[in-house]
Amino acid sequence: MHSLWLDTADGIPVDTYTGQSGFDSVVAGAGLTGLATAVLLARAGQRVAVLEARSIGAATTGHTTAKVSLLQGGQLSRISSHHDSAAAAAYVAAQQEAQAWILRYCDEHQVEYDRRDAYTYATTPHGADDLAAEQRASQAAGLPVEAVAGSGELPFAVTGMLRLADQAQLHPMRLLAALVAELRSRGGSVFEGMRVTGVSHANDGGVGTGARTVTVRTRLGDVQTGTLVLATGTPMLNRGGHFGVLTPKRSYAAAFTVPGHIPAGMYLSIDAPTRSLRTARGGGRELLLAGGNGHVVGRQSHTRGLVEDLLRWTQQHFPGAEPTHTWSAQDYEPAGSLPYVGPVLPGEKRILVATGFNKWGMTNGVAAALALSASILGGDNHWAKELYKSRISGRDAASTAETNASVGLEMLSGWLGGLTRTTQTAPPEGQGTVVRENARPVGVCTVDSATHRVSAVCTHLGGVLSWNDAEASWDCPLHGSRFSADGTVLEGPAVRDLEGR
Repeated sequence: MHSLWLDTADGIPVDTYTGQSGFDSVVAGAGLTGLATAVLLARAGQRVAVLEARSIGAATTGHTTAKVSLLQGGQLSRISSHHDSAAAAAYVAAQQEAQAWILRYCDEHQVEYDRRDAYTYATTPHGADDLAAEQRASQAAGLPVEAVAGSGELPFAVTGMLRLADQAQLHPMRLLAALVAELRSRGGSVFEGMRVTGVSHANDGGVGTGARTVTVRTRLGDVQTGTLVLATGTPMLNRGGHFGVLTPKRSYAAAFTVPGHIPAGMYLSIDAPTRSLRTARGGGRELLLAGGNGHVVGRQSHTRGLVEDLLRWTQQHFPGAEPTHTWSAQDYEPAGSLPYVGPVLPGEKRILVATGFNKWGMTNGVAAALALSASILGGDNHWAKELYKSRISGRDAASTAETNASVGLEMLSGWLGGLTRTTQTAPPEGQGTVVRENARPVGVCTVDSATHRVSAVCTHLGGVLSWNDAEASWDCPLHGSRFSADGTVLEGPAVRDLEGR
């Protein structure tokens, strides 16, 4: 599996780490959130470094569907069911400002994008009811969403459809390339292969000054900074407990050549399983992008089947469609439907986080960058205080309790299951299994004709991993950490590789 965006992106020049330190701000994560934050800080004259564990756009931004849309499925009705009208209005204001910032940035830096109408559609009576709720919530929050009759460009029947005109879609890696170029032109640095593994504080201004330095620990050495921003999907620090209020989701996408008509709009189903459609250009031709089939990370026994189902669905409705790329992305669903943006702990102004974008990271990531950079620089956003304030509603608490109960069940079942299976036979190509060796779960898989044996215990909090046969990875069903076949960490909150066996 390989992302269309990564496959069609030009190389992005970065910097070589040779022990640089003493930055005003360090940002962990070179996706859209991290790079936009870094650019905004560098524009204010700060000395900024971005530390990326793998490569630019390697996580969600390089695998998104890259819709820059304020029509977001059932998002506003979910927010309205958890929170008051002020929260919904603040969310819309943040999305509007972020969308405007992205498109203005693209205009100023020659990053191409397409204006498209966005549609949310239903195919069931229950879905039509959900559409009506979303229309009410959207209009109450000030979005000019309208119901439209018929199926429009879609080659199948629908029970309802909403439209929001004049939204946008783009190539996310080209936006990241422009952000990196600007950051470096302003004296900022971007270092790849530099995973953050820990953080500590130290006084640096003498007794009574209150000045503090954050020491960022990485695999290449320690980096000192005044402020650290964690823009890493889910924060790698346990101290904020964000892993306990987030549900990690994995979903799939594919690009197709289509001999017939391709719908020009951006479409998203409100019914499950989710289906997302948009166009893109690749290899000098127009492509159809289809996405969906999301699930909680590590809790799906046959992920390859979900990819195959998405391909079948697309080819059923678009005869002659041929896939050119398949890929997946990881997103984090917050308990209360609103992102978590701000101090990692109350009162901790030196370490900030941004997470829980619930599959709408293009606008939510930039909104977080605008809010975090303003906070660091002593400014404010009229919507940020309301949107990102600490709030735990009754429904939030129930959702969090349900999330953590399921995590506990996965922990128990993983250890019991991993301790009751044994085998001496290497799995067939592309397959993996968890076996018992000296009372410890061990992951055994065969990829590219090589058999790997690694600890099947997540290095974050000890969950027993499961095999993801679509992506040849070991995935944690507790909090979403992922590891390659040979045990290299891919997604956090884990920061340490699996031990070999």
